[in-house]
Amino acid sequence: MRLLRHLSLYIALSLGANAAIAADVAELEGLRADSLKRLVVHAEPRSVSNAAFFLEDEGGTTTLQDYRGKVVLLNFWATWCAPCRKEMPQIAELQEEFGGEDFEVLTIAAGRNSPSGIVKFFDENGITNLPRHQDPKQALAREMAVVGLPITVLLNREGEEVARLIGDAEWNSDSAKAIIAAMIADPGDS
Repeated sequence: MRLLRHLSLYIALSLGANAAIAADVAELEGLRADSLKRLVVHAEPRSVSNAAFFLEDEGGTTTLQDYRGKVVLLNFWATWCAPCRKEMPQIAELQEEFGGEDFEVLTIAAGRNSPSGIVKFFDENGITNLPRHQDPKQALAREMAVVGLPITVLLNREGEEVARLIGDAEWNSDSAKAIIAAMIADPGDS
C-alpha cells in the first residue's frame, strides 16, 4: 500500500512537472516573432557540455556549469563570420538591458580566432560589454553540436539548453527581449 502511495505521488509530481514544462515551451514559442521565429524551443530542457572554454578577459578556463543560477544567452561566433558582425551589437544591447544577477550573455569565439582579431572585431563594432571567451579547439562547440556560425543557445537557470537558433537574428527586437524577460521572470525551470 505504501509503495502504491509513493508511486501515485511520483506520477502526480511528474505530470505536474511536464505540465509546467509544456507551459514554459508554449509561452516561449508564443513570444517568437520575425527572425526569432527560427528559435527552436525544446519540448524538454537538454543537458549541455562540460567542456572547458578559455576566459580571454579574465584568464583561465571555465565551463557552462559555472553560470548556473542565471539565464544565459550563449552565442558561438567567429571573427570571419559576416552574420556575426551584424548581430553582435544587437546581442550587446541585450547584455546592456538585462545583464546582471539574473542574466548574462556569453560570447564564445569558436575555432581559429586570434586574440588580437577578436579585440579588433569588438572595437570595430563598438562592443565593450561582452566577454571575449574562446573555444579554439572547438571542444565545447563540437559537444554542443555547433555545425555553423552563428549559433545562439538559451540556457535556463539550471544550466540546461531550452532553445537554439541557427544563424543570425535580431537579438535587440521586441520578441527577443520578451523571450529573455520571460525566462528571467521564471525563478525555477525556464
